[in-house]
Amino acid sequence: MRSTRIAISAAMLGALALPVLSATTASAAPAAVAAAPASSCSSLPPLPYAVRAKAVTIRSKASSKSTALGVLYKSHKFTVSKKSGNWVYITDKSTGVKGWVSGTYVYRDVRMCLD
Repeated sequence: MRSTRIAISAAMLGALALPVLSATTASAAPAAVAAAPASSCSSLPPLPYAVRAKAVTIRSKASSKSTALGVLYKSHKFTVSKKSGNWVYITDKSTGVKGWVSGTYVYRDVRMCLD
Protein backbone atom coordinates (compact mmCIF):
# COMPACT_ATOMS: atom_id res chain seq x y z
CA MET A 1 0.00 0.00 0.00
CA ARG A 2 2.86 2.32 0.75
CA SER A 3 4.39 1.70 -2.69
CA THR A 4 1.13 2.68 -4.45
CA ARG A 5 1.03 5.93 -2.47
CA ILE A 6 4.57 6.69 -3.55
CA ALA A 7 3.75 5.87 -7.18
CA ILE A 8 0.63 8.06 -7.13
CA SER A 9 2.51 10.93 -5.48
CA ALA A 10 5.31 10.71 -8.07
CA ALA A 11 2.76 10.71 -10.91
CA MET A 12 1.00 13.76 -9.45
CA LEU A 13 4.26 15.67 -9.05
CA GLY A 14 5.21 14.79 -12.62
CA ALA A 15 1.85 16.00 -13.90
CA LEU A 16 2.26 19.27 -12.01
CA ALA A 17 5.82 19.80 -13.19
CA LEU A 18 5.01 19.24 -16.88
CA PRO A 19 3.08 22.53 -17.41
CA VAL A 20 5.81 24.50 -15.65
CA LEU A 21 8.48 23.08 -17.96
CA SER A 22 6.43 23.65 -21.09
CA ALA A 23 5.67 27.25 -20.03
CA THR A 24 9.37 28.12 -19.85
CA THR A 25 9.95 26.81 -23.38
CA ALA A 26 6.84 28.61 -24.67
CA SER A 27 8.04 31.93 -23.28
CA ALA A 28 11.01 31.82 -25.68
CA ALA A 29 8.71 31.40 -28.72
CA PRO A 30 7.35 35.01 -28.91
CA ALA A 31 10.85 36.38 -29.40
CA ALA A 32 11.24 34.19 -32.48
CA VAL A 33 7.84 35.26 -33.80
CA ALA A 34 8.60 38.95 -33.29
CA ALA A 35 11.81 38.62 -35.26
CA ALA A 36 9.94 37.36 -38.34
CA PRO A 37 9.27 40.10 -40.94
CA ALA A 38 5.66 41.29 -40.87
CA SER A 39 3.87 41.69 -44.20
CA SER A 40 2.20 45.03 -44.79
CA CYS A 41 -1.56 44.78 -44.56
CA SER A 42 -2.01 47.71 -46.94
CA SER A 43 -0.18 45.82 -49.70
CA LEU A 44 -2.89 43.12 -49.77
CA PRO A 45 -5.62 43.44 -52.43
CA PRO A 46 -8.93 44.99 -51.34
CA LEU A 47 -11.73 42.70 -50.26
CA PRO A 48 -14.55 42.08 -52.77
CA TYR A 49 -17.91 43.85 -52.73
CA ALA A 50 -20.82 41.95 -51.20
CA VAL A 51 -24.55 42.44 -50.72
CA ARG A 52 -25.28 42.86 -47.00
CA ALA A 53 -29.07 42.49 -47.25
CA LYS A 54 -31.45 39.89 -48.69
CA ALA A 55 -32.21 42.13 -51.67
CA VAL A 56 -31.30 45.63 -52.87
CA THR A 57 -33.15 47.75 -55.43
CA ILE A 58 -31.18 48.66 -58.55
CA ARG A 59 -32.02 52.25 -59.54
CA SER A 60 -31.56 54.35 -62.71
CA LYS A 61 -29.85 57.23 -60.85
CA ALA A 62 -27.94 57.57 -57.60
CA SER A 63 -31.08 58.60 -55.73
CA SER A 64 -33.66 56.75 -53.67
CA LYS A 65 -36.43 58.56 -55.60
CA SER A 66 -35.25 57.39 -59.04
CA THR A 67 -36.84 54.64 -61.12
CA ALA A 68 -36.30 51.06 -59.94
CA LEU A 69 -34.74 48.91 -62.69
CA GLY A 70 -34.47 45.60 -60.87
CA VAL A 71 -33.48 43.80 -57.71
CA LEU A 72 -30.01 42.61 -56.73
CA TYR A 73 -30.24 39.52 -54.55
CA LYS A 74 -27.54 38.25 -52.24
CA SER A 75 -27.00 35.16 -54.45
CA HIS A 76 -26.42 37.22 -57.64
CA LYS A 77 -22.97 37.81 -59.11
CA PHE A 78 -22.19 41.44 -59.90
CA THR A 79 -19.37 43.82 -60.73
CA VAL A 80 -18.80 47.35 -59.50
CA SER A 81 -17.54 49.97 -61.95
CA LYS A 82 -17.80 53.28 -60.08
CA LYS A 83 -18.94 55.04 -56.91
CA SER A 84 -20.71 58.35 -56.34
CA GLY A 85 -21.13 59.43 -52.73
CA ASN A 86 -22.82 56.55 -50.95
CA TRP A 87 -24.03 54.95 -54.21
CA VAL A 88 -22.34 52.20 -56.23
CA TYR A 89 -22.85 51.58 -59.97
CA ILE A 90 -23.13 47.83 -60.57
CA THR A 91 -23.72 45.36 -63.36
CA ASP A 92 -25.79 42.39 -62.23
CA LYS A 93 -24.26 39.46 -64.13
CA SER A 94 -27.18 37.19 -63.25
CA THR A 95 -29.80 39.40 -64.93
CA GLY A 96 -27.76 41.85 -67.03
CA VAL A 97 -29.28 44.90 -65.32
CA LYS A 98 -27.00 47.92 -64.82
CA GLY A 99 -27.71 50.66 -62.32
CA TRP A 100 -27.09 52.27 -58.97
CA VAL A 101 -27.47 50.60 -55.58
CA SER A 102 -27.10 52.09 -52.13
CA GLY A 103 -23.67 51.78 -50.55
CA THR A 104 -25.43 51.10 -47.27
CA TYR A 105 -26.20 47.56 -48.49
CA VAL A 106 -23.44 46.91 -51.04
CA TYR A 107 -19.92 47.52 -49.76
CA ARG A 108 -16.51 46.01 -49.13
CA ASP A 109 -15.52 44.60 -45.80
CA VAL A 110 -12.73 46.44 -44.04
CA ARG A 111 -9.53 44.49 -43.56
CA MET A 112 -8.29 44.46 -39.97
CA CYS A 113 -4.53 45.09 -39.74
CA LEU A 114 -3.01 44.20 -36.40
CA ASP A 115 0.45 45.53 -35.64
